[in-house]
Amino acid sequence: MNPAQQASRIHCDLLVIGAGAGGMSTAIVASKHGLNVVIVEKAPVFGGTTAFSGGVLWIPGNRISRDAGVQDSRAAAETYMRHEIGPHFDAAAVKAFLDNGPDMVDFFSRETSVRFIPTLYPDYHPTAPGGVDVGRSILAAPFDIRELGQDMARLRPPLETITFMGMMFNSSNADLKHFFRATKSLSSFSYVARRLARHMAELLRYRRGIQVTSGNALAARLAKSALDQGIPIHTSTPVRELLRDGERITGALADGPGGPLRIEASLGVVLACGGFPHDQERLRQAFPHVRRGGTHLSPGPQDNTGDGGRLAEQAGGAMDIRFPAPAAWMPVSRVPLGKGRYGVFPHLLDRYKPGIIGVTRAGQRFTNESESYHDVGAAMLEACRENSETEMWLVCDKNAIAKYGLGYAKPAPLPLGPHLRNGYLASGKTLAELARNAGIDAAGLEATVREYNQGAIHGEDRQFGRGSTSFNRYLADPDHHPNPCVAPIQDGPFYALRILMGDLGTFDGIRTTVTGEVLRPDNSLIPGLYAVGNDRASIMGGTYPGAGITLGPILTFGYITGRHIAQQAQTPTRSQPCTANP
Repeated sequence: MNPAQQASRIHCDLLVIGAGAGGMSTAIVASKHGLNVVIVEKAPVFGGTTAFSGGVLWIPGNRISRDAGVQDSRAAAETYMRHEIGPHFDAAAVKAFLDNGPDMVDFFSRETSVRFIPTLYPDYHPTAPGGVDVGRSILAAPFDIRELGQDMARLRPPLETITFMGMMFNSSNADLKHFFRATKSLSSFSYVARRLARHMAELLRYRRGIQVTSGNALAARLAKSALDQGIPIHTSTPVRELLRDGERITGALADGPGGPLRIEASLGVVLACGGFPHDQERLRQAFPHVRRGGTHLSPGPQDNTGDGGRLAEQAGGAMDIRFPAPAAWMPVSRVPLGKGRYGVFPHLLDRYKPGIIGVTRAGQRFTNESESYHDVGAAMLEACRENSETEMWLVCDKNAIAKYGLGYAKPAPLPLGPHLRNGYLASGKTLAELARNAGIDAAGLEATVREYNQGAIHGEDRQFGRGSTSFNRYLADPDHHPNPCVAPIQDGPFYALRILMGDLGTFDGIRTTVTGEVLRPDNSLIPGLYAVGNDRASIMGGTYPGAGITLGPILTFGYITGRHIAQQAQTPTRSQPCTANP
């Protein structure tokens, strides 16, 4: 007998493939509108890339910011998006996003366990037309994952390299500032001591931190909402192929922990597989630096290997590689974790701090290091376009590394010795010695630091204007004057850390309608097939205008797509509640 005929059967209205923010938000909305929904997830855990993320959503006009006293206008937001997105600006998609984003926030806040809190994040280009200094980004509220019950074990843990002994920090200065000041402020020391004591108690009892923040909190809140709604989340269940009835997609064949599954979905299938950050064939197609033989280290889940794009193409869908930046660029470092293991550290904070600069192998600065990760990544690509490797080195002196740390290396009083011995950091008593040890041109580095210091002693970056915008200053050191982003590099020993190219998620993706239907190359619809999340081409057109421009649209279009599918449903033809039949 054909293995597919021997498979256990599941009947439902809608099948969602992928348990990240895109998949879970779509499933929750569809279920809230009366559909019977099943989620399958390839990994043994749910949460997707969201669980590794900062948990920030960019939603102009949201009630959370408005209640906090922020003033903004829809017209200004549209102006900003039009300016930032440029030739890839899609008026219909932007209108849908701006119309539905605030409603999505209200819906999830009212109907589910998802909660948001305001942030002070500026737009990444606040001086651009329509840009603002605060108010469009909101953050998932912290969450106690014991509310997940036994499913707590299935929540994807946070990215190992950005925790401290597994302890998470909020994506804001409010939390981290206490850790940076722990040796200088009694109140900060007390705060850190309480946090560490509580976390150690959690580790002893639960073997993981239970008070989660950022993207881990958002993933946990979405999962709690889905499970409370009666939506099953089948983990360790990769999809092999889609089912068809003529041209219509009607379900999928999957491999579950107990054997093959035939999932029949009367209203269709939603692809939410997380994009293609670990699909090596697609990366070579999309990323010029990978085609040149360069390294690309994505901190995203290793399970995100482009399954959604392949399934869409097998069904006749279009998978476009067309944006000027096919991914959200992220400068990263490769972290030795012992016993032959390596991790990826995304450089989200250190580049903004005074006394830390970035140089090429020639020892030359090439950008404002306090711009967004995406902008710095784009500048790395440009600076290294003639090289096989896209790389830079973060350079600082003993004062900066003691105060702020450097990448995975933590600030004082934690020791630097292990990072020097395993090769993560390079050091030198002089800049020339540092350059030799790190593989940087010594004369170039000495000249660069000499030129930089001439302005830095006065708090000025005369070459790139570091610290000139509210965003530059937001993640810098507010206690450092006159410029929170700029300090001289002058007291040895000196340190360097090699930085490579990575991403926070892919921008290019499956071609869809505004409401999420997958399109063929001739722009005709594939009945019953939808795409959301990073599987769907980004509304931002390969640009990165502000904190949360991935998750904000992901949840908004999950809300739009889930509601649209429910509205298309004909009640008499809906299936009975989801059941698994042998």
